[in-house]
Amino acid sequence: MAGMQPRNSKTFQVVTKRDLATLPHLAGLPEEERLAMQAVAEVLPFRVNRYVIDELIDWDRIPEDPIFQLTFPQPGMLTTRDRAHMVDLLRRGASHDGLAAAALEIRRRLNPHPAGQKTLNVPRLDGRALPGLQHKYAETVLFFPSQGQTCHAYCTYCFRWPQFVGLDEERFAASETDDLIGYLRAHPEVSNVLITGGDPLVMRTTLLRRYVEPLLAADLPNLRSIRIGSKALAYWPHRFLGDRDADDLMRLFEEIVAAGKHLAVMAHYSHPRELSTPSSQAALARVRATGATVRCQAPLIRHVNDDADAWAQLWRDEVRHGAVPYYMFIERDTGAQHYFAVPLARALDIFNDAYRQVSGLARTVRGPSMSTTPGKITIDGVAQVGRRKAFVLRFLQARNPEWVRQPFFARFDPNASWLHDLVPLDGGRFFFEQGRGWRDQLRVLDGQEQPVMGAS
Repeated sequence: MAGMQPRNSKTFQVVTKRDLATLPHLAGLPEEERLAMQAVAEVLPFRVNRYVIDELIDWDRIPEDPIFQLTFPQPGMLTTRDRAHMVDLLRRGASHDGLAAAALEIRRRLNPHPAGQKTLNVPRLDGRALPGLQHKYAETVLFFPSQGQTCHAYCTYCFRWPQFVGLDEERFAASETDDLIGYLRAHPEVSNVLITGGDPLVMRTTLLRRYVEPLLAADLPNLRSIRIGSKALAYWPHRFLGDRDADDLMRLFEEIVAAGKHLAVMAHYSHPRELSTPSSQAALARVRATGATVRCQAPLIRHVNDDADAWAQLWRDEVRHGAVPYYMFIERDTGAQHYFAVPLARALDIFNDAYRQVSGLARTVRGPSMSTTPGKITIDGVAQVGRRKAFVLRFLQARNPEWVRQPFFARFDPNASWLHDLVPLDGGRFFFEQGRGWRDQLRVLDGQEQPVMGAS
C-alpha cells in the first residue's frame, strides 16, 4: 500500500502519547494539529503498536485515513473550548499535576459509564458487590480479569475508555474467579460468560488459564458458552501466530471446546483493511481450527467506516474467511461521541445499503443497534404511521426479557443519534418507561438499587 513503511512488525512494540512528538510519520502534519493531538492524548487514552502503524495505516492519506482515525487522537475529539484549554496548558509548560487535574475535569463531563454500567449492572453475592462482574441480561455475565484491562491498541471511539486512563474508581477488574463461580452457581439462568476488558488476550496464556480452567473444572451445568471479547485478531494477529505462547493459547481454546463448552471469540473488525493482511487472515484461520466460532462486531463510526461499501466488503470478507457477521452498533453516548456519532437515520441507510449488497450468508448481522440502559435496541426501519414519519424500533435484548422483540415507534428525527434524542410517537413515554418500566424492575439491596437478575 502506498505510503507504508514496512518494518519487522512481528515484535510487539507500543507507541503512546510520549512518542507523539517524535513519531516521524506525523512530521508532515501542521504543528498546531500535532499539538492538538497531544492535548487530546492528555485526556483520552492513546496506545498503538508497530503492526498497526506499519501494516494498517496508509500514511499518504492521513489524517483522513480510516485506521489513523481509528487509533490516533484527533483534534475534534475534544470540544473547541476543552481543546484550547489543554493546548494552552501544554504551551505554558504546565506541570504533570496541572495537566492531570484539567484532564480529569473534562473526563468527568464525558459520561464515563453509559447505560448504567456502574449503577445498574454490578451484581451482588451474599450482600457483597462484585465490581469485576457485570450482569445486565439474564443469560450473560461479563467478567473483567484484572490483568486484561488494557489492549494491544486503543480504539479512539472506545466506550470503555475509563478503564485505560488511570481512574481506579472507574475500572472494572477481578483478580480471581471464586466470586464468578459462586455467582454462576447462585444464578442458573446464566448460560454464558463473556471474558472482556480491555482485551483479555493481552494476557499471557498462563494468566488466562488461571481464569478459564476453574470455569471448566467447576460443576456448572448451566454454563454452556464462554466468550472472549478481543480486538487482537485485528490489532495484533501475531498473538495467535508467532508470540512465544501462541501455541499454548490455541491449546487452551481446544481444551475449552473439548470440555463441551461453546467457545466464541468476539472479534472487533471496524474496517475491511484490518482483515486484509496475510497475518490477520492466518490468525483467523488458526483460531477457527481450534473449534472456536468467531463472531464479528463493531460500531458505526464517523470518519472510520460510515460507508455502506466498506461494511459490505467487511461482511463479505468475514464470511469468506469463515467468521460470522454479528453486530453493527451505534456509537455510545460517552467519550468523544460528538466527533464519532452518526445520526440514526443515516446509520439505518448505511446498514440497509450494505445489507442489500451481501448474500444470505452475511445477513446474520444485526443492526444498527444501540446498547442503551434498558437494553439493545435496533432500528428496523422508517415508516409512515398515519400522518407521521416514525422510526420502527425493537429490543434485541433487554433487562426485562418480556421486552425482547417488542416493536415500538419514535418520531422520526434526522438529527437524533441516541435513544435519549428520541420522542415517542404519541408524545408520551416509551412503553418500557411506563407502569412496571425498567426502573421498576430494580430491587433495593443493602441500600443500593440492583437489577433483578443481579440479586442473590
